[in-house]
Amino acid sequence: MAKFRKEEKKSVKAISTSSLPDIVFMLLIFFMVSTSMRQVDLRVRVKTPEATEIKKLEQKSLVSYIYIGKPQKKFERLFGTEPRVQLNDQISTVTDIRDFIAAERDAMDEVDRQLMTVSLKIDENTKMGVVEDVKQALRKANALKINYSARRAAPKSQEGI
Repeated sequence: MAKFRKEEKKSVKAISTSSLPDIVFMLLIFFMVSTSMRQVDLRVRVKTPEATEIKKLEQKSLVSYIYIGKPQKKFERLFGTEPRVQLNDQISTVTDIRDFIAAERDAMDEVDRQLMTVSLKIDENTKMGVVEDVKQALRKANALKINYSARRAAPKSQEGI
């Protein structure tokens, strides 16, 4: 007759954690490489106005930004307190817009040049005279596709209904 043995309880081996630091560093490097940092160092204060009907821009690689607002506190001694135009990382004048648009177009593929959009990020307290001057300069540079940046208005509560 056959003898049956009782099975011995098998113990579960511990999971090796020797590769854990490698995995952590790979994740860290992945997030460092895939994260985009701020492209422009703002030198003007821009608090965009509120809007109720907002549409998000689809292809941000085709968008060039122009910032209009009063210089930040640390730049007031250098540029004054009047609203200024910022193109990329430097405060410029309205006459520099044509060169800025030409440089932005040259950096794009030839196919995408017709799709280029200029987004105006304007402080809500800026007078329209400066904005009108920028729009005229954009018209002369043949940059006719213009977007006005705004932030979503907070929904109003419907009390008393």
